[in-house]
Amino acid sequence: MALPALFDRLRLPVIGSPLFIISCPELVIAQCKAGIVGSFPALNARPQSQLDEWLHQITEELAAWDRDHPETPAAPFAVNQIVHRSNPRLEEDVASCAKWKVPIVITSLGARPELNEAVHGWGGITLHDVIDDRFAHKAIEKGADGLILVAAGAGGHAGRLSPFALVQEVREWFDGPVALSGSIATGGAVLAAQAMGADLAYIGSPFIATEEANAVQAYKQAIVDGRAEDIVYSNLFTGVHGNYLRASIVNAGLDPENLPESDPSAMNFGGAKAWKDIWGSGQGIGAVHAIEPAAARIERLRAEYAAARTRLAL
Repeated sequence: MALPALFDRLRLPVIGSPLFIISCPELVIAQCKAGIVGSFPALNARPQSQLDEWLHQITEELAAWDRDHPETPAAPFAVNQIVHRSNPRLEEDVASCAKWKVPIVITSLGARPELNEAVHGWGGITLHDVIDDRFAHKAIEKGADGLILVAAGAGGHAGRLSPFALVQEVREWFDGPVALSGSIATGGAVLAAQAMGADLAYIGSPFIATEEANAVQAYKQAIVDGRAEDIVYSNLFTGVHGNYLRASIVNAGLDPENLPESDPSAMNFGGAKAWKDIWGSGQGIGAVHAIEPAAARIERLRAEYAAARTRLAL
């Protein structure tokens, strides 16, 4: 099945994943101008009224870019909505997205048919992130247009399954849009995701170490300095298992080798403290060697992707 037409504007088959606290209009705009989908969690705009301001800024700046650069129009942008019952802003945030006709809505931690219907009503599409085949079935049954497969090694909330296994199981029954997340940090890895059966790569952690990202300098440098062995998988901080930088756990006075299990019934996804003090990161950060503009990182990914295609004669 071909991707929806709005993806025709991509110059690289990549979605920049929504990073809690970190993704901001400046990063999203830079990603879209460079030819990949830029995204941010609605909850990053605080107070809620700021979401309208952000959507206005992003929409206007990308429209201006398109007018001035018709040969390289901006990629579409996406807003991530946390659908879990712990999010009291969902209804207001969806209304803001409807006002600005957000082209892509990424839904997480729950699937609601009425939300998918609302997005379709203004002409957008929904992509739902899942960690296994069971949740993938539920998302599509409830009206999602596509899936984001969050495999082992992804930053923040992440699954346990190998990307090979997860893509294989989903592609046995679903031929719609699929993005793959989990340790993807090079252009070669983007091509590998497509070779496995995904349409798009979903990349987050490398964009933490960009000039536009809303992260403290120490966090950005920790991404540059870190490697796969520096990532700890735990459900302590939000009630859902995720990947975090070991150094931030130590700095918080905790022993990363002896973290207690959290009670999943006490889930809290909107608390900024966990993400402000305990830094999320995927396992692919060994490929990140400098803090640089997002456009430079995307250009490198594009060059690596082209080289990988040439090397494999695809």
